[in-house]
Amino acid sequence: MEHRHRDDKHRRNDHDENLIFGTRAVIEAVNAGKEIDKIIIQKGLSNQLYSELRKAIKDLDIPIQIVPPEKINRITGKNHQGVLAFLAQITYYETEDLLGQVFEKGKVPLVLILDRVTDVRNFGAIARSADCAGVDFIVIPSRGAAQINADAVKTSAGALNRIPVCREDNLKNIIEYLKESGLQIIACHEKTDNYHFNADLTRPTAIIMGSEENGISNEYLKRSDMQVKIPMVGNIASLNVSVATGIILFEAVKQRL
Repeated sequence: MEHRHRDDKHRRNDHDENLIFGTRAVIEAVNAGKEIDKIIIQKGLSNQLYSELRKAIKDLDIPIQIVPPEKINRITGKNHQGVLAFLAQITYYETEDLLGQVFEKGKVPLVLILDRVTDVRNFGAIARSADCAGVDFIVIPSRGAAQINADAVKTSAGALNRIPVCREDNLKNIIEYLKESGLQIIACHEKTDNYHFNADLTRPTAIIMGSEENGISNEYLKRSDMQVKIPMVGNIASLNVSVATGIILFEAVKQRL
């Protein structure tokens, strides 16, 4: 039974239209300007084509994952030559460009930063809430974030085709940039005594939400202007991150109405 399940997984991925396998095919996709979600490379790979691939992606902000042979073989049974790439379902944007557009429109920015939210369906649900709440754009890290695949787009009810997403290599620098641009940084987590409704969300604001496993990174917490939590009276100590995100975003909607 387990063997059949593994083969089924191979067949599903082998027919995934967003999966490119083979070094030359990945190089051609990169050179053609295709939006790449991530590239997976087999550990220890070293040949002329691999050198060409590294040269092609040298100045591009594409997440790369180095994995052992058995892991890459679990993804596809095709002749991958040690290299796979997943085409992105969406187009990624630059934070600086989008924030400038928000200010040009005379809007009060509302930005959402997701620190290591890795669950695809959580991410899709968050994007759906963000779109409904009027978030201007979402910022995610280049590494350690959910893959924005067909499941994420489906769970978002199409919101990921409307709300811009910025994939940034260094969230710390982006947070500093947003602060310098006049946005307050609100970190939402449970280890504080301040409730989320005490924050003035009518101001230009960026809200940080962290992963359910590890919360928000300390380096981002230190750079926040205010830390808030959602009050709870039940026995479970924390909320699902997509639910928590919806609560604080619609507090911003309430205040801005």
